[in-house]
Amino acid sequence: MPVNGLARVSGLILCTMVGVFGGCARQASAQPALVPPADRQTDWRRVATPPDRARLRSWRGAWLEALAKVRGAGLIASIEADPTLFDPDHALPNPTPPAGRYRCQMIKLGANGTAMRDLTRYPPVECRVEVADGAVWLYKVDGAQRPVGTLYDDTSTRAVFLGTMLFADEQRPLAYGRDGNRDLAGYVERIEPERWRMVLPSPRFESLLNVVEIVPAP
Repeated sequence: MPVNGLARVSGLILCTMVGVFGGCARQASAQPALVPPADRQTDWRRVATPPDRARLRSWRGAWLEALAKVRGAGLIASIEADPTLFDPDHALPNPTPPAGRYRCQMIKLGANGTAMRDLTRYPPVECRVEVADGAVWLYKVDGAQRPVGTLYDDTSTRAVFLGTMLFADEQRPLAYGRDGNRDLAGYVERIEPERWRMVLPSPRFESLLNVVEIVPAP
């Protein structure tokens, strides 16, 4: 992983663990230099690393464990107020969002570490879906932590997201699978006519489950 001096290192230390679609103050706003998926595979199973395949297989257990922690903390009312977003079995056909500008909001469920609450919401941020190099990309537009990844067809109601994380002033993401600490894996589902969610089970830091609401930008 390239590091460009002490200032860059300090920025990463300050911003690490803040959240996948949350993040620190705005530091960049350029579109990332998208890189083709590994070997241009269309089957996500041939691309996903063994740890990420395991996380994706265990998504339901992670979801139920996270909800149990939210309930135990007395915060379940916020979840119950939006059953469409947080129902693990609710999904509609055509899961991949069309190309365009979106607003993404991260909700972290189930603390994994002493510094986090069992329910944490981050402010919405701009993200985009693009078709480039024969792939469908989902990426966050700006901020100190900017996920970027490919959406793969899976079932009629679910797509798979495999990607990585850009930090600070980086413009070109590492190829997925190069750095396990940066790799991201999750499911994308359509839950209303123009509302989607991305579910990241068992993320490496902070929480047991991350849910990202994705809606068209106003």
